[in-house]
Amino acid sequence: MSLNSPAGIDQSALTCLLDDACFTKKHRKIWFLSSMGILLDGFDLFVLSVALPLIIHYFGASALEAGLIGAAATLGAIAGSIIGGRLTDKYGRKKIFLLDLGLFVIAAICCGMAWSVESLILFRFILGLGVGADYPICASYVSEFMPKNIRGRMLIGAFSFQAVGIFLAAAIGLLILVLYPNELAWRFMLLVGAIPATIILVARRDIPESARWHMKRGETTDAIRIICKTLHDLPGAMKDCISQFRISHSSINEKPDVKSQPYSVLFSKEMRKRTILVTVPWFLMDVVFYGIGIFTPLLLAAMAFEGSGTNFIADDILATEGTAFLDIFLIIGFILNIILIERLGRMKLQIIGFTGMAVGLGILIIGSLYNSTMIGLLFVGFAIYNLLMNMGPNATTFVLPAELYPTEMRATAHGFAAGIAKLGAALGIILVPILKEGWGIPVTLGVMLGLVLLALIITFLCRIETTGRSLEDITE
Repeated sequence: MSLNSPAGIDQSALTCLLDDACFTKKHRKIWFLSSMGILLDGFDLFVLSVALPLIIHYFGASALEAGLIGAAATLGAIAGSIIGGRLTDKYGRKKIFLLDLGLFVIAAICCGMAWSVESLILFRFILGLGVGADYPICASYVSEFMPKNIRGRMLIGAFSFQAVGIFLAAAIGLLILVLYPNELAWRFMLLVGAIPATIILVARRDIPESARWHMKRGETTDAIRIICKTLHDLPGAMKDCISQFRISHSSINEKPDVKSQPYSVLFSKEMRKRTILVTVPWFLMDVVFYGIGIFTPLLLAAMAFEGSGTNFIADDILATEGTAFLDIFLIIGFILNIILIERLGRMKLQIIGFTGMAVGLGILIIGSLYNSTMIGLLFVGFAIYNLLMNMGPNATTFVLPAELYPTEMRATAHGFAAGIAKLGAALGIILVPILKEGWGIPVTLGVMLGLVLLALIITFLCRIETTGRSLEDITE
């Protein structure tokens, strides 16, 4: 489509085109390739939950070393989120989208070839850099392209692939264990993620840069080209609406590069409440989510399956089968969120979700007191916990930072929030095995329950609803 009409373009009209557009094939491609990165993140972070018992046995790792192996990728994700978000606002969504996935591929291969506990910790940390960077890029990229009436659903839809990745981690890990019941099976589990990551990396080369990012830099011509390419297959009135913005490159007065906003802006009077809302509940939830999630097979083995198999590999297979079954409720939770988020809103779902997590953890505490004599109660507790977590805060905490901040600092803010959340994740991963070994499972779950209740209170006190509003309206 040629661009050849007068200057004087109103950027608010361009954002309206993005907000009010119908869902096109280009939208679908942008969304799908963003979603696949989140799937890989979920897979590579949580395949470790299946591989970890084998790694501990293979290297003779201590409880502290096991915690560091589990936390390494999450610690890397802290730096990856913060640095990746900053770079994404400065250099664009697409460039960092490609860079982070390339790093992911290299690190996954190295993890599968690790020769010691120390080398595995290092490579998992590097993998975490790529995982962490993908969160703010995906959230910013999807939120800036999707029509406002489905923005929440599409953000949750993209993030829901984390649950698919977690389920695939358990399923593929189980398949590898069944086909190759050997302690070296962990190497294949850590290597396999590099294959789809390479395919996705190649496919991402053809996606466009964010039009909103170009507009904030004053690059209106580039923004219009991207909008036209994204919306080119729309029928009737929308095509007519787009055609009025056909202009020549020479007729646009490009503005100078917009400087990145300093982190201090996140704590300004205008932004402080938003920053508390997007960081503290996400931090607390990730302490619980990753602390319990990474060690679900170990917790199940200790509470329900210990000694049921003929050896430690058989116990791991039984616990992994239980984990794979429970991971289905993570997917169901995301499906419910996609259905409900534009009806009930972000805040109601986050409050309902934290409440449900507390109920599930309460049931688990009761069940853990009786160990294998109440296996059914343990599965009910885990199912409620997984279902309500993904129906609520595990989804909404990802969405809110992408909506509550302006374009020029959206990825920076999301990266900061995700980095703080991953700090909580690392804390949970290190804390859970130490608490389990020192004070037992009921006390460990009780600590997690207290953190969930605190997150519920903070959400209620700082709530800001974004449902049905344009990004520009939310951030004014």
